[in-house]
Amino acid sequence: MSSRLAFVRHGAYAQRPDTPSALQPFGLTAEGEAEVRQQARQFALWLEQTQQQLDPEIDSSTLLRAWQTAQIYAEELAPFFTVTPEVQTFPALCERSVGAVANLTIAEIEAAIAADPRFDMPPTGWKSDSFYRLPFDGAESLMDAGMRVAAHILSWQSQTKATENGAIKLFVGHGASIRHAACHLNVIKFCDIKRFSMHYGHPIVFDMVEAGVPQKLYGDWKHRQLRDAPD
Repeated sequence: MSSRLAFVRHGAYAQRPDTPSALQPFGLTAEGEAEVRQQARQFALWLEQTQQQLDPEIDSSTLLRAWQTAQIYAEELAPFFTVTPEVQTFPALCERSVGAVANLTIAEIEAAIAADPRFDMPPTGWKSDSFYRLPFDGAESLMDAGMRVAAHILSWQSQTKATENGAIKLFVGHGASIRHAACHLNVIKFCDIKRFSMHYGHPIVFDMVEAGVPQKLYGDWKHRQLRDAPD
């Protein structure tokens, strides 16, 4: 038995500059919305050619940019869902949280650490360090966030409906937490986490073969530059 799923990164949004994405509440830009629609329409061509169907329950991060992306997918791909689609939001699919310093800039976060005698300064490049966790209440490492996303997906896979009709399940979330989840799920290797990113609004479809190596059916990872933001 196998289950088919698609990882979808949200579109471009009104992100604060020099700020770890964390739980920023801002929505898609006009350009971001247009790009998501274009990606969904390209995906529709493949769905039609291969006669694929989509699971009508779309799982999305609770963050606005992801929810908006999921809604666009529901609109643009309406003919391919087995019944009328519904977007359901889950905190488990959110980006890595930096806890009490959410939505502060990198400089502000580092100043807060420097001002607290209990804390050591973070390592260089801490924002993209998979294992580093900021010393604030509620903070996660990127691997923590990936495990959270992976656990949500594994819970879905364990349900009978995940293998019944072969429909592709859409998971709409965030680049860094999805890549780290993909590592936990053996979709990519750990060394690929920094090498890959995700194109805005672009789905990557996998057949999660039971007791086998996941097979990519559609879409491509973006080969990222190390200076790219992780989200």
